[in-house]
Amino acid sequence: MTAPLGLIAGLGDLPVSIAENAVQTGQGVYVLRLKGFEEPRLASYPGAVVGLGEIGKLFSLLKTAGCKDVLFAGIVKRPNFKDLKLDLRGAALLPKVIAEAGKGDDALLRLMVKEIEKQGFNVIGSDAAHAGLLAPSGLIAGPAPTDSALADISRGAHVVAALGDLDIGQGCVVCDGLVLAVEAQEGTDAMLTRCATLPETVRGTPTARRGVLVKRPKPGQERRIDLPTVGVSTVELVAAAGLAGLAVEAEGALMLRRAEMEAAAERLGVFIYGFEP
Repeated sequence: MTAPLGLIAGLGDLPVSIAENAVQTGQGVYVLRLKGFEEPRLASYPGAVVGLGEIGKLFSLLKTAGCKDVLFAGIVKRPNFKDLKLDLRGAALLPKVIAEAGKGDDALLRLMVKEIEKQGFNVIGSDAAHAGLLAPSGLIAGPAPTDSALADISRGAHVVAALGDLDIGQGCVVCDGLVLAVEAQEGTDAMLTRCATLPETVRGTPTARRGVLVKRPKPGQERRIDLPTVGVSTVELVAAAGLAGLAVEAEGALMLRRAEMEAAAERLGVFIYGFEP
């Protein structure tokens, strides 16, 4: 009997896509929805709701379900550690969690991977569970990027690499070489909404598009967790901000509902492009 995939899930399309794929491929899935971040579309799958501080319960449930491969997926905001409901394992781990959290999100995620692996589980990335999510190289949808847009992509790739070295974010917006915005804790959608309020002298418009959203992983990032993710809303917000398109690192980003993304890009006249690292 195939061991079900253990999915530790937050909000959004990503965990839903992974759960659907696990069922379709015959592996099956056991979903632990994180309390406070329960994705309603996952409620019908086998699993349970577990608190962020209930680490012992999480391990026990995964073992009882017979899971071997485990992955994290979905949107989970950093909690207030003082408010966490802790079981004994969670209380023992809390000092390490607080110490690593102070070093940045990537350090915190590495700690969680390490603790799960100590229990004998195999932590995998979303791309290993669902290879169809990985962005390919080259033009994916929409009009081909101009030379100016390609230059903005190159500039943005360097900017995001610098942001990643400081564990700040995974995205930025560049127009004619000028950095219009960088992504921090607010996330990509909020950054793009902010860009739409900038003067049209520094960005494009729906009738004369300029500028590019660029997303890529942080240098040295733990790629089994928190790969950059784009979806239909990303395409729509890129278009609303007057940008020419979005670019992601080939095989370094996840595309959710890809067919819908491509259709939206064609309809709105923006490109989706996978650049080589």
